[in-house]
Amino acid sequence: MRNTKSTLFVITLTVIFFMLISNVTNILTHKDSYTVADQTREKQFSPRRALPQITDSNDNLIWFLQISDIHISMFREKSRVTEFSEFCQITLDVIKPTVVLATGDLTDATDSDNIGSHQNKGDWEFYKQVLKEANVLNKTIWLDIRGNHDTFNVISLESPQNFFTNYSIQGKENPRSYLYQIEKNGILYSFLGVDACLKSGPRRPFNFVGLLYNQEIDEIKLLIEKVKESKSEHTIWFGHFPTSCVLSQSDGIRSLLGSLKQGTVYVCGHLHTLVSNMYTLQNDGFLELELGDWKNNRRYRLMAIDHGFISFTDVGHREWPVVLITNPKDALFVIPEKENLESIANSTHIRVLVFSVSKITEVQVNIDETGWLTCIHKNGPLYVLEWDPSIYGRGLHHIKVFVKDESNREKIISQPFSLDGARPSFKLLSRIALMGNFSLIFQGAFYVFLVLLVLPVISYRFIHKLVIQGKLRKPVMRKGFFRTWIRKMWILSSIDRLFWPIVLYPIYLSFGPWSIGYIIEDYIGVVFPWGIFVNGSFLPGSFTYVYGTLHLLILQLQVFNLANAVDSRFRYHIVKADLKKSFWGNMKLTLPFAMLMILQIILAYLFWLIYGTVTFLLGPLNTWSVIFTGVLWHLALTLPVKCIREATLVWQVESGMLHQTDDIVN
Repeated sequence: MRNTKSTLFVITLTVIFFMLISNVTNILTHKDSYTVADQTREKQFSPRRALPQITDSNDNLIWFLQISDIHISMFREKSRVTEFSEFCQITLDVIKPTVVLATGDLTDATDSDNIGSHQNKGDWEFYKQVLKEANVLNKTIWLDIRGNHDTFNVISLESPQNFFTNYSIQGKENPRSYLYQIEKNGILYSFLGVDACLKSGPRRPFNFVGLLYNQEIDEIKLLIEKVKESKSEHTIWFGHFPTSCVLSQSDGIRSLLGSLKQGTVYVCGHLHTLVSNMYTLQNDGFLELELGDWKNNRRYRLMAIDHGFISFTDVGHREWPVVLITNPKDALFVIPEKENLESIANSTHIRVLVFSVSKITEVQVNIDETGWLTCIHKNGPLYVLEWDPSIYGRGLHHIKVFVKDESNREKIISQPFSLDGARPSFKLLSRIALMGNFSLIFQGAFYVFLVLLVLPVISYRFIHKLVIQGKLRKPVMRKGFFRTWIRKMWILSSIDRLFWPIVLYPIYLSFGPWSIGYIIEDYIGVVFPWGIFVNGSFLPGSFTYVYGTLHLLILQLQVFNLANAVDSRFRYHIVKADLKKSFWGNMKLTLPFAMLMILQIILAYLFWLIYGTVTFLLGPLNTWSVIFTGVLWHLALTLPVKCIREATLVWQVESGMLHQTDDIVN
């Protein structure tokens, strides 16, 4: 039996290993912690036209803002809207950004009970009203794009439920991916929005991962050609979904984003604060920066392109002053293939952007704790300090900036910099969240849980048959917790009326269908683990696997409860051990099953509230699983003696204790 347990353990680990190997290899082989030697620097930095020397000039400088996952709702947290209004009025007036990127989930699209999900006209009216009252179009260029919440229960772009078209700034002219270009100080900047929302947006929970259709990829490639033809010097990609949450029918989104030499960064949202500071440098040569949400955390991002170098800082609403060091750039975020550190090494001034609602009274700089030096105010938010970069030619150094305004608000920020390519490493969790593949992970988790549910039961059954046939010696085990559970699972697997449903039902769930009904209001759809068919469209499965994994986990726990019940029935038939079980004994047997059954009923009920009666009735995954486990529980508690007779060929009871025996019980 030890060998059998070891074999099962090894098989499980092997499955998990191969599920993750591609993601782990991609992440761990990424070069983000290295030093670029002088002789190899030309290989690391791609050739580009010589930029003007970084001095104290206001030329070659642009700054802009990003806000994401606003989740405006007419039903909850009114401060979400009022503080968004403050952002559009006070923050924009102070920072005066050239562009604001609103990267999706503009509205919440949930019902008052927070269960149902569809487009609420009131949410969109709030969004439009705030922008209008703040007069944002006369302050800045507002580039908004859809998120998954903005497509809940939207069958198509032409649907009357697609309020993004009429209530957003860009929706009417740019309903999906689009390009916006501006020229400043003789330099052309491109902002390229990527809409990866599903063409047909189902209600929750099956609208989490984005998809780039072939048609959309072709449209984006045309936009890329426009950028190249226009000779734009800088391109900022923006969208709602991180690349780890986007499927594509042909070209992968990362190779698409990396194909544009002028494209330095992709900014997005969606994951809120799943992991703090979700930033990474993708293998395709661009920075990916996920922004924490406005919904609960009131975050926004200040970004700047200063003499070809892109810098950013994520700040909270009402946190003043806002400070951004643009030269020397943070070493962590240098893009080796697109930014040349020689420009920093040849620069004459440290450059800092400072904003506050009160007048700035003091800006000081400290490098490597060598003392504070006062910066000079140039124009607008720019403060500069003359420096000698040759002093810092080797390794990592640290620069601090202290800022104070008339209202005695103070801010100190610090960041590393280097002139030779030395850099710190991105956080591992951030890299996993952005460089992995959520769809692959969800799918892998589902099939791992499926194997863990089915394989042990089949293995016990197979070994049991070999023992009964005399082809394998009866296992000998020491007494203990594992022996007890092996015995219970063994006995369960030997009973036909329980074994076959336990094995066949999970296998059925691996290919479906799971449910049939109104996945989108007024449109019948069919849910499979590997995707959803609705209105003639196929939506590849992703979060469906998460939902299925939850049900497999519950089913696994119910199998353990069934094993307990079968063991109790086994004792009853062999030694009449449970004829007068105490109240606590009955509770110990029944309560775990009842709690899980209640959870299954709740999940089925929620599914009914979200998708309606038809989907509830035609739901093998939700509604039928309740019936399925209820029937199996009844069968386990009422097993006749003939059903457990074969198990007694391996297990028998003496003095009320079960043990393995070589005797045959007739």
